[in-house]
Amino acid sequence: MPQIFHRSMNTVSRVSIVGLVLLIGGFFYVAWAVNQSPYYTNAKLALEQPVQFSHKHHTMDDGIDCRYCHTSVETSSFAGIPPTETCMTCHSQIWTNAALLEPVRLSYATGHSIEWTRVNALPDFVYFNHSIHVKKGIGCTTCHGQVGEMPITWKENTLYMRWCIQCHKHPEEYVRPVADVYKAIYYPPRDQEELGRRLVKEYKIKSLTSCDTCHR
Repeated sequence: MPQIFHRSMNTVSRVSIVGLVLLIGGFFYVAWAVNQSPYYTNAKLALEQPVQFSHKHHTMDDGIDCRYCHTSVETSSFAGIPPTETCMTCHSQIWTNAALLEPVRLSYATGHSIEWTRVNALPDFVYFNHSIHVKKGIGCTTCHGQVGEMPITWKENTLYMRWCIQCHKHPEEYVRPVADVYKAIYYPPRDQEELGRRLVKEYKIKSLTSCDTCHR
């Protein structure tokens, strides 16, 4: 019986199989890269806000403590968004005619809240408690980035589950002295490993990785 396909088809079939495998692999790699990119996560992207509030100016130049605005961070799951009255405590005295602050003055005069664009948002099925984290020595910058260097606030991390679990599995890599929790700029010391192990014992930190820790 004569050969139906030319011998060259053997090469064609091998190249086709290899090409198909590479194509499928490339597709999944591109999907993964998009999933990690700022295009999908909004990480590292400064979002447009009704007022271009600068954490850098307020925390570093003016020395305002995080808790002055985020008043419930030590007692609640939610850190809190400051009411307009908090802004006007200072801005009824300084920058009173600045065009930049017109939305703040309008909000104060009308009683309508400023509609801020949420920068860090978790899904509804995720439970996160700010108060327990700060009490256990997890600083603001661990999750929110070096806010003291942000002229406009952006989302520092993806907030993906594996990012959270990394900290829960190895809290000694992230924990800091409670006195340093609210520093707007903080970099771990050279002895972080030794310091972290000591603080984990001192603060009685448990490595919580069960599903019901965050999904309730």
